Amino acid sequence: QVQLVESGGGLVQAGGSLRLSCAASGRTFNTYTMGWFRQAPGKEREFVTAINFSGRATYYADFVKGRFTISRDDAKNTVSLQMNSLKPEDTAVYYCAARPSSYDAHYSSAAQYAYWGQGTQVTVSS
Repeated sequence: QVQLVESGGGLVQAGGSLRLSCAASGRTFNTYTMGWFRQAPGKEREFVTAINFSGRATYYADFVKGRFTISRDDAKNTVSLQMNSLKPEDTAVYYCAARPSSYDAHYSSAAQYAYWGQGTQVTVSS
């Protein structure tokens, strides 16, 4: 069983930045593909970005390319999401997810991830 705990959410003005972190339990973190998803009120959960087990491959949704950056620190069992140039439409609950025993980063469906965190709220004011 893997436990994921997100942190770093909050309220920020449009154009500002936030850095989300996700701490994972377990000894095999370095074999997981890690992803970030988000869900706005009344909308379905959507893929944001993912990073493969080695950190050498990343995958981004078009709407965050050039603004968000995913990274991982296997020594600390953490994955981070640096969010810059935030827009009001980025407002959502952001979830960290883990896909065990994976090598690629191209997993954009929520069904492809086995473990989820509880989410952290990001609110961007205009």
